[in-house]
Amino acid sequence: MRVLVIYAHPLETSYAAALHMTMLRGLRVHHEVQNLDLYAEEFDPRLSREERLNYHDTTANIAPVARYVELLRWAEAVVFCFPVWCSGLPAILKGLFDRVLVPGVAFDIDGSKVTPKLTHIRKIAAVTTYGRSRWTVRRSIGDLPRAQITRYFRWFCGRRTSVAYLAHYHMNAATNESRAQFLARIDKAFTTF
Repeated sequence: MRVLVIYAHPLETSYAAALHMTMLRGLRVHHEVQNLDLYAEEFDPRLSREERLNYHDTTANIAPVARYVELLRWAEAVVFCFPVWCSGLPAILKGLFDRVLVPGVAFDIDGSKVTPKLTHIRKIAAVTTYGRSRWTVRRSIGDLPRAQITRYFRWFCGRRTSVAYLAHYHMNAATNESRAQFLARIDKAFTTF
């Protein structure tokens, strides 16, 4: 399977980097993998004035992000790896959504009818970390990052697309043991992806 990995963390020494490397190693056992490291590429998350003006022009809206569009069109699976910061996606990843998931790429608009266009993507997965406990995230804050991956991004791919969302909660109180257990879980999940 052709798998696009989208990674969003600025530090090569972070726990997220260890998760990212573990995922890549596992995926490469059985799949063709393209790795998109948004920070290493210095991806600009800002939607420009011109991009917003051309948002509905499917001949012009792709030009500023053509390489990323081609990667999405190539992929049969998309795997995200990111930390949850301030109860949301890192700005660089949210910016990728804003700039690349445009009409003609992620969906088509025909009058009042909107249809998904990434239906060639059969699998979605996310690996993430949260500073707070799962209870706090779900009850007090709401889990917007989970919804953005498992509902929002999945909508563009269609209902038949499978989704896996793997999260290590309460990183603020994580132990070496809990981090090692989660790394082992990620290794297993992506070696058999």
